[in-house]
Amino acid sequence: MATFLSAGDTAVAPAAFHIMMKPRGAICNLDCKYCYFLAKEMMYPGSRFRMADELLEEYTKQYIEAQRVPEVTFAWQGGEPTLMGLDFFKRAVALQQRYRKPGMRVHNAFQTNGVLLDDEWCRFFRAHDFLIGLSIDGPQRLHDYYRVDKGGKPTHHKVMHALALLKKHGVEFNILTTVHAGNADHPLEVYRFLRDEAGARFLQFIPIVERDNETGYQEGEKVTDRSLTAEQYGEFLCAIFDEWVRRDVGRVFVQIFDVALAAWSGNRPGLCVFEETCGNALAMEHNGDLFSCDHFVEPSYRLGNIQEIPLVEMVGSAFQRKFGQDKRDTLPRYCWECEVRFVCNGGCPKDRILVTPDGEPGLNYLCAGFKRFFTHIDRPMRLMAAELAARRAPANVMRILATEEAARQRLFATAQRNDPCPCGSGRKFKQCHGRNRAGTAADGAVGLSGEIAGARAHQQQREGRP
Repeated sequence: MATFLSAGDTAVAPAAFHIMMKPRGAICNLDCKYCYFLAKEMMYPGSRFRMADELLEEYTKQYIEAQRVPEVTFAWQGGEPTLMGLDFFKRAVALQQRYRKPGMRVHNAFQTNGVLLDDEWCRFFRAHDFLIGLSIDGPQRLHDYYRVDKGGKPTHHKVMHALALLKKHGVEFNILTTVHAGNADHPLEVYRFLRDEAGARFLQFIPIVERDNETGYQEGEKVTDRSLTAEQYGEFLCAIFDEWVRRDVGRVFVQIFDVALAAWSGNRPGLCVFEETCGNALAMEHNGDLFSCDHFVEPSYRLGNIQEIPLVEMVGSAFQRKFGQDKRDTLPRYCWECEVRFVCNGGCPKDRILVTPDGEPGLNYLCAGFKRFFTHIDRPMRLMAAELAARRAPANVMRILATEEAARQRLFATAQRNDPCPCGSGRKFKQCHGRNRAGTAADGAVGLSGEIAGARAHQQQREGRP
């Protein structure tokens, strides 16, 4: 594999950076049909796929030494990291304490499918304040659509058992939900399950855009039929946001909603996918190979090996700096002129496989979905940002929307057929909300024009409720 450092390359590493460590490489005890990482096993023929203790120590030492900030987070992923066994992570924690700088706080984040968790694992997580990311794709029929074991058998019941163990031991957790062809058309079913049955307060919704090729690399313009469409992703997020903004602000935290509020408040989005540039979130394989990004673990993006080149030099290399800056520098003009670029920034480079309407390459596969969602949430985001600026709770948006909705309903109740619709659409009432005098409002959503629609009867009708 190539190494992108030369003797004359000057390393300028950032003060802080993030590495997704994969101590078992691509080895996993599940066979999730959309997993992009399982194919990485082919990169290391004959490997044991186990990080050696000596390498763990070297990585811990160099990673802590390179961070010029008071807090550092070790992130463990795979494959499936629990396949390393608990003793490996006991050694990891001990090494972190040995090498941490005076006054430095060390954190651990651990992404797992949960299948192997038991009381001993959970007691360890609780004792050392691990943050656990648990993968759940929704209720059983949606989760088991693609998340199966090596025998093709469902896994939902095992994951829910793991969740119960995490709660039993007081382990901090969040839920990572992939959005794919199997669950994308059921946003409220997914959200309500995670909120009400799983009891999750922190959620991530990760879109599956899976390239259709034999290598598993980010190449080719065709995606698999397991991938969701841009339109599906946009509608998925809008539906969940509309419920969240009316009842769950301050109670449930959804990563992309937090990103949006940061951007609407004039701050950086805070997530590499939506930052103007990237390059500070890398990935390391079980043998010490470092790659530009977790989504680009492939030969063309290998920076080198930690046992041969100091970590800080690879992270600060010209190749890695260019990788991160290309996210901005290759953005099409169509994106630069877009009204939601301030929050979107073109999305992740791995998904930039389309051409713009004027034929320029580099448009994100999810562009239409991002544009639909970020436009849809503009007004409530402005309301929440204003509350923050006034040092008030963003959750006040729920009261504001409820008050407006009640007033709107009073206007709907008295509007005549040929009156302008009170929603502000510009259409006559009979052509808009008045089409069903039994009691409808637009779509229970915050519409593109910023209108607050709210007919509970219509929303129930859409969701199939009596």
